[in-house]
Amino acid sequence: MISHVVLMKPRPDLPDAERTAFLDAFERAVGQIDTVRAVKIGRRIRHGAGYEPTAPDVDFVAAIDFDDLAGLQTYLQHAAHQELGARFGQAMSFAMVYDCELGGLEVLKTM
Repeated sequence: MISHVVLMKPRPDLPDAERTAFLDAFERAVGQIDTVRAVKIGRRIRHGAGYEPTAPDVDFVAAIDFDDLAGLQTYLQHAAHQELGARFGQAMSFAMVYDCELGGLEVLKTM
């Protein structure tokens, strides 16, 4: 499985209309692109862990799952994702994006 992991911090001055446009574009992309297998969205929690001060300052994470690299590439090249990317760039003050091939603990044996 391939996960497209996006760490996000929306602009603090993001107008409601732009926020809505971003959310609509996100829903269209994950709804229209048939290679998307799962979508998980989370809000960052802070609870005093030692790693928090050095972690990137983000508010949300999205993980979009695909069967394989071809599925991710189809998603990235789709017109609905192109619109999402444009809205994303306007809506975020900071972001980090990673594509990861996920498995079990056996992946660590390849370190």
